[in-house]
Parts: sequence; C-alpha cells; structure tokens
Amino acid sequence: MAGTNASDQWAGSGAEPGAPLIITEDEQLLDDLLRLCAAAGAVPEVAHGAPARRGSWEDAPLILVGDDCAPRLAGCVRREGVVLVGRDLDDPDVWRRAVLAGARNVVLLPDGEGWLVDRIADVVEGVGRPALTVGVIGGRGGAGASTLACALAVTAARAGQRAMLIDGDPLGGGLDVLLGGENTEGLRWPAFARSRGRMAGGALEESLPELHSLRVLSWDRGDTTLVQPGAMRAVLAAARRRGGTVVVDLPRRGDEATMEALRQVDVGLLVVPGELRAIAAAHRVAAMAGMVLDDLRAVVRTPYAPGLDDEEIARLLGLPLAGELPPEPGLRDALTAGAPPGSGERGPLALFCEEFWAQALADGGSVAA
Repeated sequence: MAGTNASDQWAGSGAEPGAPLIITEDEQLLDDLLRLCAAAGAVPEVAHGAPARRGSWEDAPLILVGDDCAPRLAGCVRREGVVLVGRDLDDPDVWRRAVLAGARNVVLLPDGEGWLVDRIADVVEGVGRPALTVGVIGGRGGAGASTLACALAVTAARAGQRAMLIDGDPLGGGLDVLLGGENTEGLRWPAFARSRGRMAGGALEESLPELHSLRVLSWDRGDTTLVQPGAMRAVLAAARRRGGTVVVDLPRRGDEATMEALRQVDVGLLVVPGELRAIAAAHRVAAMAGMVLDDLRAVVRTPYAPGLDDEEIARLLGLPLAGELPPEPGLRDALTAGAPPGSGERGPLALFCEEFWAQALADGGSVAA
C-alpha cells in the first residue's frame, strides 16, 4: 500500500493476550518496533503517549517505551520488563530518562535490534527458567561419553523432566542408533547445520524424533559432518529456552562449533577410564574445555590401574569429582535388544544419573516440566 506506514495499519489492531506493549508517539520508531515485533512473531498493543487500556501497564509481559515518552511515565508503578528504546548513541541523558520510566534496560536502534527481537520472542514463547544443560565429553576415544549422555537424558525423562538430547559429535555414528531409533521420523542435524539467527524452541522440539519420552537431535548416516558455529548457537539456545534438561554429547576436538556448545553448557562431565594413558589424554581435553567452561567435573570409570582410584584421578586432572561409574552388566545385550542406556533402573548407569540429577537440580537447576 503506497504511502502507508506500518503504524497506520497496526495502531488500531487488537493485541493478543500476553503481547508486548509499545508506548511511543514517534511514528518512525513505532514502524521500526512493529517490524521487530513481526520478526519475532508478536502482535503488540500500541499506546500513543501513555497506556490507553486499564491494566495494560501491569499485565504486559514486556513494555517498549519510546525515548520520546519516557518523562510522562514517571508516575507509573515500577515493574520488571520495561525497556527504553531510542536512537541517539551519543545521548548522555538516556539513562536518566530510563530511570524516569522505570526501565531496567536501554536499547538503541539500529544496533540493538537483534537483542530486542530476542527479548520480544522470549515473550512470545513464554520463556521461563532455561534448561539445565549438561555436556558430556570423553577423556579419550571409547571412554563411554555417548553412553553416559544417553543415560542422563533417559533418566531425566523417566523422572518427569522435559528432556532433550543433542548429538554434538558428527563422527560418532548417531545417538539415534544408540537409542534404537534410527528409523524414527524427524529431522536430523543436516537440516539445521547452516542455520543462523534465532530459532523457535517449540518448533525445534516438535521437529525432532521422540525416543523414550525425550527429543533427540542426532546425526544421520549422510556425508554432512560440519555444523556452523552459528547453527550450534541457535540450536542450543532454542533447546535451552524450552526449560527442563538438555544433554549434549560433545566431541573431543576443539573446533568452533564445539567451543560454542561448551559456552552454553552449565555443567561439563569428563568421562575418564581408570588408566594412566586415559588420564594423560584427558588432561588435554580438560584444558581445551576449560578455556570456556567454568564447571567441569570428572566421571571416573572403573576398573582402575594399580595405584589409582577415583579421587586420585580427579586430583591428577585438577577437577572436582562427579562420581565413580562401574561397568554396566549386560549393557551390550540390552542395546542389541533395543533398551537404551540407563533403562535398567537398578544398574550403575541409572543410579549414577539419578544421583547426579538429584544434586544438580537441587543446586538451582530447572524444575520438572
């Protein structure tokens, strides 16, 4: 429609329940904010100068206040979720006006558009506490990291958590195979490997195969073996926004995608067999992961070489001890029969995972979905 601003089309439209509230009389700023809301999938309520509807200030999950209207909102009740939006990067008084409007955040366009779209999209998705995200990495090849990652996800789902398992190792053969679901319908990594920007958490979850009451993002058996760092960032951010628990099976190589995954991990578990050569290899892996991950713990697998035990191995690695993991009797036969790791509720894997989740969630992790 030639010569028509977005604000002419939107100002009179009704917002959806729980929609953001825009307060501004600046037509150009309003057009930009409506464009950003559209990009985030939100239909906002618009007030020219002050909230027009009783309760809109109190009820809106996010309020975007134009810099032009900040002074007149000085008498409004202070609340969370107010953002002052302006344009002048060199304005020294912008934070003073933010205080007047009760805004905790200031965003200046166009530089802050990406941040603002993310905040609006959070409102659309009803984002609460992010998922407790656990990364599992082997101290050496064949350490059993993939098995532990699957068991952690399976036990979390069995306990009633919303659980997602992400296969971060393109050379590992696919976690869907380990879970007995390689033929289950749903998207695999090649569909996301070049993704950029924000990804909707609900859309990601619904697109993935559901195996043993959890969602799984695995590799297929194709030739694609590369995930762009931006894709790893988008996928993990979307998974975390859904809440519950996310488990990531990580490769031992320190490429950009792996480092990006480590940045989004809350707790890392380094799986180390109880032998000297494995400890030497695990030292290098721990050094790589420790560059970006603050909380890295050792999971020590038995049996031990002479003179070693779990506490000594953790000491040699300079890591806190997450626990000892004995061998799982009958694991190979169970996998052949289609039972996933951790499904034997009295086995060492399940017991280790249950104790780990009980402690991790008690320390402030996500609650059951």
